[in-house]
Amino acid sequence: MFRLSAVSCGMVGLRNRCAGAQRNPAIAPGQRWVAALVALASGTLMISTTRADWPQWRGAQRDDVSTETNLLEQWPEGGPEQLWAIDSLGFGYSGPAIVGDRLYIMGVRDDHETLLCLNAADGAELWAAEIGELYHNDWGDGPRSTPTVVDDRVYVLGGQGMLCSFDAKSGEKDWSKSLVDDLGGKVPAWGYAESPLVDGDLIVCTPGGDKGAIAALDRRTGEVRWQSADLKDGAHYSSMVSAEINGQPQYVQLLEKRLVGIEPKSGALLWSEDWPGRVAVIPTPIVHGNEVYVTSGYGAGSMLVRIGEGNAVEKVYDDKVMKNHHGGVIRVGDYVYGHSDQVGWVCQEWETGKAAWRERSGLGKGSCTYADGMLYCMDEDEGNVALANASPEGWQEVSRFQISPKSELDRKRGKIWTHPVVCDGRLYIRDLDHLYAYDIEE
Repeated sequence: MFRLSAVSCGMVGLRNRCAGAQRNPAIAPGQRWVAALVALASGTLMISTTRADWPQWRGAQRDDVSTETNLLEQWPEGGPEQLWAIDSLGFGYSGPAIVGDRLYIMGVRDDHETLLCLNAADGAELWAAEIGELYHNDWGDGPRSTPTVVDDRVYVLGGQGMLCSFDAKSGEKDWSKSLVDDLGGKVPAWGYAESPLVDGDLIVCTPGGDKGAIAALDRRTGEVRWQSADLKDGAHYSSMVSAEINGQPQYVQLLEKRLVGIEPKSGALLWSEDWPGRVAVIPTPIVHGNEVYVTSGYGAGSMLVRIGEGNAVEKVYDDKVMKNHHGGVIRVGDYVYGHSDQVGWVCQEWETGKAAWRERSGLGKGSCTYADGMLYCMDEDEGNVALANASPEGWQEVSRFQISPKSELDRKRGKIWTHPVVCDGRLYIRDLDHLYAYDIEE
């Protein structure tokens, strides 16, 4: 049953704001334009969207850096105002993709993975469309990836490997392809978790396997354009990024055993570097200029490589400072922020790999996002959400609250793993079937 609770529900309209200098005095003046400039400096390619949108995994640039400004620098006791909450999503860890006044997220209905379209202002369901067979796992059932919204279409990848295109307005399905049956892939141990990448007329994904680890399809028809037959690596759980390195457009992906750069028109391998991520390779690579940063948990650590002339790969460092499991890492200025297994929250120098600081006592293991000079960090065990200055001077928490009510679904061995999202003056948090929206606009 669909239940909706709201404070000032329906009173929250779509806000259009211009990016400006961040007003947080704790952030150094040189960092105040980071949110607006980091995407341009990174060399990543951008999905065309309005400033307030969050159209895909980790936002328009796939870097988890929001361009939002005029956000609260401190929350009231008990947390920011909860605008609405619903408990009708079903199982899954899919994050929200938000374009205009619509929010797209994946869940479960009638034992099938489902794409849901909600009104972003009040959480009301507009339509639901079936994706495919439900993925079951001891660590939690349901879809893992985030929808990708481009123009009038929504693209999704289910846990069993069903890649689908839907009409964003009506929910009508255009086409579907199985990464297993049609592209020769194999479902990874914890299900397909990649959020599909759209680049121009292509939708690009990672089926893995002997037919080619990476595949590009025509996003309008689902027809296969190419499959990288020279790459036979298994698929893991990372989502690729589109970038330009040394003037060469490419897709950068972290596969089961290595980091690769792929030529977009043919799927040919441009360069690779071994990355034995051990049990699971999950976090999205970060590209900045001609440098690529990756990290994984289970003791793997972090690595920075520099791509030179002729696609020569130079390893800058390979260390254990950042061992990020699946909560994601964010580059802000010259530093990387995230949670490191058995270490705590870490600020790591981009160029050297050294730790600027470590914090073990502030907040438990979890995920994070960035907006308006601040880190929004959430622990996976209790749903505590912390607001902290993104500063290399140390962990600077200013506010905290706990989500409520939490999901009562059987988590099995899973936890609160969906990453927080900041979009259009709202903070979105998911806990399995629950989705919450908080007002964080000043």
